[in-house]
Amino acid sequence: MTGGRPPAAVLFDRDGTLVEDVPYNGDPGRVTPVPGARAALALLRRHGVRTGVVTNQSGVARGLLTMDQVRRVNERVERLLGPFDVWAVCPHGPDDGCRCRKPAPGLVLAAAGDLGLSPARCAVVGDIGSDMAAAAAAGALGVLVPTSLTRPEEVRRAAHRAPDLLAAVRGLLGAGRPAERSPR
Repeated sequence: MTGGRPPAAVLFDRDGTLVEDVPYNGDPGRVTPVPGARAALALLRRHGVRTGVVTNQSGVARGLLTMDQVRRVNERVERLLGPFDVWAVCPHGPDDGCRCRKPAPGLVLAAAGDLGLSPARCAVVGDIGSDMAAAAAAGALGVLVPTSLTRPEEVRRAAHRAPDLLAAVRGLLGAGRPAERSPR
């Protein structure tokens, strides 16, 4: 899937990808890793691949969350699954016109820049089409790990997909069964 060499970094969407999706979660106690998250991250770290999180948090713009709540939830994710090498958070709403909110490339570009990497050396793993669009717009490889909330058209459009997080990581590392290539 990666053309022979693993990415230098894998950037993960947070909600629905690394942790169970709790809409507008401001409660660290409600953070639950998805099955396979710990194993997938441990595998990347054993291979020397850096990890990061790129997450839209529009609840801030909508007045449903504060940045302090987002920070505390992220700290809980970090305690359960970290350490992560980089975090990039967009607090804007869908109509704010920012350059960071996925599907725009800003979060991926910022995370890659913070790591001192070209986005082409990064992969983005997410559960919805906007994650894949952000990866493509930034020049990174995108891998979709669909959930029950992923729309069928997003699954069909994904250039690369995997049935679960561990399979996505194994595919990126070239180990085990590679991620499926979507039919075109």
